[in-house]
Amino acid sequence: MLRDLGISAAGVKTALDIKRHYRDGEPLCIPGEDGRILLPEYLLNADLDLLGLEDPLPLAVMATRDPEDTTAVAAATRMSPLGIKRPLVADVFRIVGETSRHEGVRGCVDLIVDNQFHPSAIAKVRRHAATFIVETRRQYTSALRQNLRELIDGTLSPRHFVKEFFQLTESGNLRHEVRMRLVSSLLLAEAIRPSIKFLFLENFFRFPSPVRVGIINAIQIAEPTRHTEMIREELKWMIAQQRRARGIEN
Repeated sequence: MLRDLGISAAGVKTALDIKRHYRDGEPLCIPGEDGRILLPEYLLNADLDLLGLEDPLPLAVMATRDPEDTTAVAAATRMSPLGIKRPLVADVFRIVGETSRHEGVRGCVDLIVDNQFHPSAIAKVRRHAATFIVETRRQYTSALRQNLRELIDGTLSPRHFVKEFFQLTESGNLRHEVRMRLVSSLLLAEAIRPSIKFLFLENFFRFPSPVRVGIINAIQIAEPTRHTEMIREELKWMIAQQRRARGIEN
């Protein structure tokens, strides 16, 4: 019966899982690939099968509750065609527009609803969302560069720099390879104080698994210096501690 209305039991479960991720502050990943964070571009890619995320309820939760504008707008965009032939989904989509915390989502929903889910309106919103994602990522990248200049100049404290680094890279949905190169460069740079490097290591497990692996590999093949040897030893100890903790939990 739910399927006839455009909603599946699997979609309900996925929506509840997404709410739990938001509650616990965990990033959303591609279904079945826990190491790949769900980027807004993936939601805009109609050719990419997102399994349980294809259901309107998970998309509605993301469009209303995701902390990032770009992901919320992309989720609303992906959800919009589902309301063309399903009255219940169309009603849920309208509710998304009324309850979303993001002004961009409300504007997209209003445009599509006002045009009665016409394909041209949906296409216009999709183009807007793609441009919005690119521009937002550019702004976050620019802010990262500015923070790095202020860190080197001594006008930004190391702890504040690291805190904002995580906020900007997570909010900007920087790709794994970009994040990995940035952190590896900072850890290996002679101009960066050891205290800053250890602040990054304190937050090492906030990085997604592919980023952590890339950083470890970059450190392992780097030219040996006093700093890199200290970082290698610290990473070894941290990984051993995590494995030990997991063994105790299991």
